[in-house]
Amino acid sequence: MSTGRARVLELAVLGHLASAPMHGYELRKRLNSELGAFHAFSYGSLYPCLKSMLRRELVAASTPGDGAVRGRRSRIVYRLTERGRDRLHELLSESTPAATDDECFGVHFTLFGRTRSEVRLRILDGRRARLLERLSALRERLGEQVQDPYAVELNRHRAAAIESEVDWLDALIRQERRCAERSAGAGVGLPPHQGASTHTDSRR
Repeated sequence: MSTGRARVLELAVLGHLASAPMHGYELRKRLNSELGAFHAFSYGSLYPCLKSMLRRELVAASTPGDGAVRGRRSRIVYRLTERGRDRLHELLSESTPAATDDECFGVHFTLFGRTRSEVRLRILDGRRARLLERLSALRERLGEQVQDPYAVELNRHRAAAIESEVDWLDALIRQERRCAERSAGAGVGLPPHQGASTHTDSRR
């Protein structure tokens, strides 16, 4: 797994464990159900990540024999340590270009409730700029004289998907700026029911 993919998986794991301790199977299920970018992740990628985090003391592990969880004899339960919370805070403070790519953006977005307002805005603005560059390149392709008709239709479909996500981001950015003015960055920028749907699948 690439360094960038490992980093975003680490962020997702830390974010989930910040809510509650859980065993690896439950953690993988939540990643798969809540973060579409992780639908292909398996034990082969999750458990090396957890082992690395254990070595770095970002998480701690316990077994039912330790009295952590009863009735699940063979499952190790993972919980966040103070060092892990510090690492999560560090990752959530980042607004690098990597945070706006297709794999990372969805993970950061699901953790916006733990992210400062100014960081949320930088990530949203960065994602919007990235998509506009992608849209410009697609429009150039559509303007070419000779193209396979199916390639044209595919590019039109991709352009429409990007335009839809840009519109969605514009609405989010306006909402975030209004919330920032009211609360100076405290709390979540969106009501819970508005944060459930993300548009993170606009591919090249």
